[in-house]
Amino acid sequence: MPLLDHPDAKTFLLHWGEMGTQWGVNRSVSQVHALLYLSDRPLPADEIVEQLGLARSNVSTALKELQSYGIVRRVHVDGDRRDHFVAELDLWDMLTRIAAERKRREIDPTIVLMGELAARLAKDDTAPRHVRERITRMHEFLSTLGNWYEQVRILPKPTLIALMKLGGKVARFLPRAKDKQN
Repeated sequence: MPLLDHPDAKTFLLHWGEMGTQWGVNRSVSQVHALLYLSDRPLPADEIVEQLGLARSNVSTALKELQSYGIVRRVHVDGDRRDHFVAELDLWDMLTRIAAERKRREIDPTIVLMGELAARLAKDDTAPRHVRERITRMHEFLSTLGNWYEQVRILPKPTLIALMKLGGKVARFLPRAKDKQN
């Protein structure tokens, strides 16, 4: 039975495509990822085209995009000259690769631009004070977020999992706000 003949597999694939669009990812890219994630074997591009009913060019573009994120990789299957593709199955590795790539593409350039704007505005007496302050605060915030990410991303996976499971309880280890006032 083809994978997408199972209604729950098809529901997952359709939802993953919808969810991807909410995150700014093309639906086809998300659906190719979902199919590879659910597959129990490497798939060649022509089979992905057939199963999803997408144009070959869409599948090719999707595979390139997913490979650039590091969540899909090309593999070779003995006796078959075609390239086959598999998805990263370790969810933590998938999450960290997506986060790293999105930071590189979206956050890092914004930090650079905000830094340049803040530096220019610091010397510009004609700029409205509130604009100067807000852009400077945005730069500081994004820089702090980027620095935090860089510190957290190098933690071992078991530590990250433990931190996630702690959730808000991690605040017990931090000084309380009213303790700071004394």
